[in-house]
Amino acid sequence: MTAMKASDGARDPHAAPQGGARASARAPDNGDGVSSLTYEVAIAELEGIIARIESGEIPLEESLQQYRRGAALVRRCRDVLDAAKTEVERISAADLAKGDAPR
Repeated sequence: MTAMKASDGARDPHAAPQGGARASARAPDNGDGVSSLTYEVAIAELEGIIARIESGEIPLEESLQQYRRGAALVRRCRDVLDAAKTEVERISAADLAKGDAPR
């Protein structure tokens, strides 16, 4: 896979996330280079891929390759969101068990 240019608006997927995201949002990498990305980095890369494909300026084969990467990024984002939802539900259940209502 060819690396995306900085002018495409995508950030380095291995760069530290902006906005104070913590390393706890990362999962072990299973070799696809996506499972270790934070949600914010995955979304930024996905947005760059969408822009490149929609521009129509890349060859078909690269568009297909980018589409596959985009699908992997969508799965990663869903996994991160599902984990966050589970954590919020766990915290809420613990608070309710103690008698503390969420505010």
